[in-house]
Amino acid sequence: MLIRVEDQVEVISGADKGRRGKVLDVDRTKGKVVVEGVARVYKHVRRSQKNPQGGRLNKEMPIDVSNVMLICPKTNKPTRVGVRFTEDGAKERFAKRSGASLGTIAPPRTSAARKKSKSGTR
Repeated sequence: MLIRVEDQVEVISGADKGRRGKVLDVDRTKGKVVVEGVARVYKHVRRSQKNPQGGRLNKEMPIDVSNVMLICPKTNKPTRVGVRFTEDGAKERFAKRSGASLGTIAPPRTSAARKKSKSGTR
């Protein structure tokens, strides 16, 4: 799953289609994300010491990761996310729409680094 906490995403299907928000939580085992301001529900709470007034709490519920697309920082439009190796062998996320880097996700490895050849061809 290439969506991370703090990413800006847009909902592409469901009741909140077209809404944008920041990712608050990612559940990798269930394949769900919680997006700020999306899929809000009321939770009815009984009166208690922790919540002396009781009433209805408004909270966001998780939605499937397939229903959101990352917002490209360069074009400000929804984009798919890919993974590539940089020159030094580090793995990074990138926006497929513009090719803009979205940050590294793994440290450099010598086996993945591109080697320079003397003849100019690989």
